[in-house]
Amino acid sequence: MSMFLLTAALAYLLGSIPFGYLLVLVFRKEDIRETGSGNIGATNVIRSGARWLGTATLLLDVAKGYVAVALSQLLLPTQHTPELRINVLAVAATFAVLGHVYPVWLDFKGGKGVATALGVYLALMPPAVLGAVALFLVVMLSTKYVSLASILAAASFPLFGAFISNTALAFTGIPGPHWFWTPTLVACALIVPSILIAKHHANIRRLISRTEYRIGDKKRQSAATESTL
Repeated sequence: MSMFLLTAALAYLLGSIPFGYLLVLVFRKEDIRETGSGNIGATNVIRSGARWLGTATLLLDVAKGYVAVALSQLLLPTQHTPELRINVLAVAATFAVLGHVYPVWLDFKGGKGVATALGVYLALMPPAVLGAVALFLVVMLSTKYVSLASILAAASFPLFGAFISNTALAFTGIPGPHWFWTPTLVACALIVPSILIAKHHANIRRLISRTEYRIGDKKRQSAATESTL
């Protein structure tokens, strides 16, 4: 139990590093929370006019999610079962995203977690990420809605994870995915996308009312500046 608590704490602290806030503060002497949507994610940083800082924020938010999961393996004992390993990784993944969304340093008001979730899933299930990213690109390019693409990609991830892992196991001849899909991993695969979708509640309302910002819009409604990352 202590190992899981330590994993959760370290992953949360790593995930809670507010790179968007720090980069804008250091290089532009501004508080990104006072710009646009007030979100610390990469999209709001880019929309503030700092494209290179937004790109750096995106990459660092992805990296901290990946590193949180990768470092959690160092906490594992020398002898460990596959179930224990995947459970520790799943706990790290979940708390890294929670750290980004609810950072203790910023009164628990963070980003929407898309980039950090991408990082943790790159460490957990890279093939499933490819499917979710492909869906994201198709939706974004066809509709010009980044928020809609993020929501659908998040919702689809558990399905891609289940299908791709089962298919891969079938081709390799390993008898069944039961060792991989532990209850803890299933919870992670459901909780993280649910958090991402819930954090897009304002975007969902605007999508329904057709006032959401689209890529290429010349006129941006003030309500449509909400960051998606």
